[in-house]
Amino acid sequence: MICAAGKHPADAFAGLINELESAGQTVVLVVRNDDVLGIIALQDTLRADAATAISELNALGVKGVILTGDNPRAAAAIAGELGLEFKAGLLPEDKVKAVTKLNQHAPLAMVGDGINDAPAMKAAAIGIAMGSGTDVALETADAALTHNHLRGLVQMIELARATHANIRQNITIALGLKGIFLVTTLLGMTGLWLAVLADTGATVLVTANALRLLRRR
Repeated sequence: MICAAGKHPADAFAGLINELESAGQTVVLVVRNDDVLGIIALQDTLRADAATAISELNALGVKGVILTGDNPRAAAAIAGELGLEFKAGLLPEDKVKAVTKLNQHAPLAMVGDGINDAPAMKAAAIGIAMGSGTDVALETADAALTHNHLRGLVQMIELARATHANIRQNITIALGLKGIFLVTTLLGMTGLWLAVLADTGATVLVTANALRLLRRR
């Protein structure tokens, strides 16, 4: 049987377990007939682009926090490398509570790839699944990356903000031109045919403005 360290007495390995966990590793015990035969140390490795992605997200004003079921010392090691806050030892329902609480302060996006992340992704304002995520995570998410590069989150946010700004620009252009030519037509300063032409021109302008988004990759 394999179980998490702390779920079964392992006095003979206590010092080694403490040392490994302090180094940021998650320790599991190999148990047979209540006797601990040995231990296995597991350690998460950072994605190659993780530090860069976090730095770019911070530059966009996006703050992050790690929610994990790993032991606190393992989580602290990873969070320390990225400069993030963390909450460790969380069960799926604990993640939901944490997300719900954080969501009360500001709109929150939950990024995950596992079954345990799905409930928290559902509770967040936006759930984002990584490309290698489980089917449950992908089905629960509001958005999904088609790859596993964390910098895709930066690109997603930048594109969303650019799209929002573009929509506002288009509304301003369309309503502005219509308003101007409505007034000038009523005052007799322009003819009806020019107002119709301006309406068509507004359509062309907003379409051309929207097409600028295609240049983003």
